[in-house]
Amino acid sequence: MKSVQEKLEKNSHRGQSYEELVASILQDKDVADFIKENHLSQDEINRSISKFYEFINERKHFLDGDSTYIAKGYQPVLIMNEGYADVSYLETEELVEIRKLESIKNRIQLINMPNVLRNITVSDIDRSDENRVEVMLAITDFVKRVEEKPKGIYLYGQFGIGKSYLMAYLANLLSKTCLLSTTMIHYPTFVVDIKNAIKDGSVKERIDAVKMSQVLVLDDIGAEQHSPWVRDDVLQVILQYRMQEDLPTFFTSNFSLKELERHFASGKTGDETWQAKRVMERIRYLANEMFLKGVNRR
Repeated sequence: MKSVQEKLEKNSHRGQSYEELVASILQDKDVADFIKENHLSQDEINRSISKFYEFINERKHFLDGDSTYIAKGYQPVLIMNEGYADVSYLETEELVEIRKLESIKNRIQLINMPNVLRNITVSDIDRSDENRVEVMLAITDFVKRVEEKPKGIYLYGQFGIGKSYLMAYLANLLSKTCLLSTTMIHYPTFVVDIKNAIKDGSVKERIDAVKMSQVLVLDDIGAEQHSPWVRDDVLQVILQYRMQEDLPTFFTSNFSLKELERHFASGKTGDETWQAKRVMERIRYLANEMFLKGVNRR
């Protein structure tokens, strides 16, 4: 008790005796409530005085938002520790919410796409247009029925009308409500990267990383520089795997499905309709076509 007393006396207010300081500590509402709730004996109270004092000081730093407070995001609380009070630190609601939001964002993997897409919520989507609302309803319906493994969406329309935003909204919903990870890939840039990967021998590794994504969004498909090799040995491999495993797959494009098929059929060796149809068969299996109206907002 002597060391406790010396510690308290050293930190006591000028003109306030040790006994007066102890009395003020025990009159603190949080301390008094803790003593009552835990039925502390006088001996337990005596052994807890220094911890009560620590708690009161730390609580003040916490409530004042003191910059020197070392446990930012954590609130000091009193707990029992083998016969006497102790101070512990619990996450605040604010910290829990921050970590929740970080977890949501971390489940959204963006490859060559703007980082702002991690933060898209319903408030960021223009709901004044009936067609856009229809797409949003299809997205929310997918999220509700995700365990039934419904088809994804092939969303097409003109440049800059918000197709990627709607897919980012989907990704945020899936992360928040289903704890699912979504990989969003800017497909034209991916095509360039996959061609460059030939040099370092990482093509298979890159394909595997994409094809195994929990949820996959291929953004702006059809805008890439067409290559039979990419179509048949990259895209088709990804789609075949996802079709076999029933993995949710989404697409955005400026082309309708018919137009995309013509894009894939144009090869340097002439007509490649059959090869294009093989790819389109997999896209149609994975996703339902939806048209998005709108004007270019870029």
